[in-house]
Amino acid sequence: MDKSKLTEMTARRLAERADGGKLPADDIGRILDTLFGTVEHAGTIAEALKARETVTLGSFGSFHVADGAATFRPGKALTEYLQDQTGRG
Repeated sequence: MDKSKLTEMTARRLAERADGGKLPADDIGRILDTLFGTVEHAGTIAEALKARETVTLGSFGSFHVADGAATFRPGKALTEYLQDQTGRG
C-alpha cells in the first residue's frame, strides 16, 4: 500500500466512525508526512529515534534504534490481530 492509498483508507475509516469524524485526505497526508517524514524533511519519529528515544504507539508497537538501525517491535494487539487474520494462534 502506498501513501496515497493509506491516506484515502484512513480518511474513509475515520468517516465511518460512529462519532462521524471527518478529516480531509490532504490533512491526513500532511500528518503522515509530519510523522514519517519526506525526502526533504525528517519526520518526528525519525527525529526521536536520532535522539535515541523509543517511540511507542500504544498497542500497535514501538520504534527504536538498535545497532545504528531503526527497528520496529509490534505490540501485543497488532500481533494478535495478525495471527487471527492468518488463522494462527
